[in-house]
Amino acid sequence: MRTPVVMCDSRWGGGDDAAVGAPERAAASAPLVSFVLVGAYIDVVSQSSAPPATAPRQGRGHLCWAFTEPGEFFTRAREFLSEGLAAGKQVCLIAPGSDRSLLDELRPIAGIDALLERGAVRVRSLDTVYGDGDVVEPEEQVGFYTAETERAVADGFTGLRVAAEATELVRTPAQLGAFARYEHAVDRYMAASTFDAMCAYSLPDLGADAVDRLAAMHPRTNVDTVPFHLHGWGGSGAVALDGELDSRSRELFPWALDHAAGGWGRGEVVVDARGLTFTDHHGLLRLAEQAERHGFTAVLRTRASSPARLVDMLGIRRVRVEQVA
Repeated sequence: MRTPVVMCDSRWGGGDDAAVGAPERAAASAPLVSFVLVGAYIDVVSQSSAPPATAPRQGRGHLCWAFTEPGEFFTRAREFLSEGLAAGKQVCLIAPGSDRSLLDELRPIAGIDALLERGAVRVRSLDTVYGDGDVVEPEEQVGFYTAETERAVADGFTGLRVAAEATELVRTPAQLGAFARYEHAVDRYMAASTFDAMCAYSLPDLGADAVDRLAAMHPRTNVDTVPFHLHGWGGSGAVALDGELDSRSRELFPWALDHAAGGWGRGEVVVDARGLTFTDHHGLLRLAEQAERHGFTAVLRTRASSPARLVDMLGIRRVRVEQVA
């Protein structure tokens, strides 16, 4: 099977992510206190200084957007791309439909003709790139966007920002699995680069389960049913884990790890869990299983004291906990 790459068509020249549908969960006004049963005592962990369970890390431009009607996607895409233009980035709209129809969707952007003329705005139809059931190749896809971002910077832009309607690329289990691996790999690249992307998915077409799986691989989303986010962070290749690993995560977290940990390499892998407000032993065991499978040691950096006691009490190997401020 061919491994097509989503690309922007150069023939066309030229507040952060407030939800319109299902909103991002807001921070609680009162301090959150977690009670974790460890052996015969209760560990009380105050999280008043930590980010709320589902708060997105600030400054990240990788957004998962669930929509119910195409018009919702195009409205949010225009906002997202306009933010990129204001920051000096080259932007590209990628979606099903003809290039001309996609260009028409961008007409409401102020100064669109001049932006097209100087190559700041571009469009690309998915219909000309993918066939039914095509499966993305994660490394090839990340490599393509790396080159496109570098090209945009060489052309005088501050980076690249893409809004992509990717529903057709995740309809089958094979497509969903490959795209989840790509989402995590490209997010780690975004964490250290000037490439941003909004990945949009039709909730009626895919269903809540598939959309939740994809949302869990993003640092930002308008999906409020996902208890955690597993994503990249910083320029050193670290992995970040935000939210809560509780009974709601029992199936989703192992699935997310299965589609992320294979690309973490060997040696020590830092998991920045300062935004993780709760974890039970199941989450730690699943992380340890992936570390054993792929030959790395997970260095879990967290504000909480209970994970270290759980690791020690249960004798969990290949997970080392570092408590940080």
